[in-house]
Amino acid sequence: MYDPLKNMDAREVELPETAFIRDIETRVFQGIIVQTLTKIEGIGLLEGNLFDSLLGREVESTKGVHVAQNGKNHSVDIRVEIHIAYGVSIPEKSEEIQMLLAQEVSRWTGLHVASVHVIFKDLLHEMKGKKDPSEPPAPSSKRDFEEAF
Repeated sequence: MYDPLKNMDAREVELPETAFIRDIETRVFQGIIVQTLTKIEGIGLLEGNLFDSLLGREVESTKGVHVAQNGKNHSVDIRVEIHIAYGVSIPEKSEEIQMLLAQEVSRWTGLHVASVHVIFKDLLHEMKGKKDPSEPPAPSSKRDFEEAF
């Protein structure tokens, strides 16, 4: 009698094909992106609104960071909403952000970054009490004024 399994390798029965699957949750991408953005000077992440702060809600640090994964192409689309400091060149800062995000996300996830969309939502103004260290201190009296100049 003919036995079709006679010519078959025993490993095919014992070790069937293995499918390796890797899923990365959106929060992982958001964490990588937030960590990368905090290293860039001249920008700020979005914060909660006045209503959130009045209610004492803890605002997620990932607000304004959106990631869409494409499983067929093994790629990601990134959209970040940020604030930029007054006086910083928007085209130069945008290019810096886009390049750094594409490099870091690709490096840590092994996925292709298909697009990085940067949305500048508002200007960051110098905060009260924070001064440029190169700027001389404001004179508090006539003598201090004369010494400063």
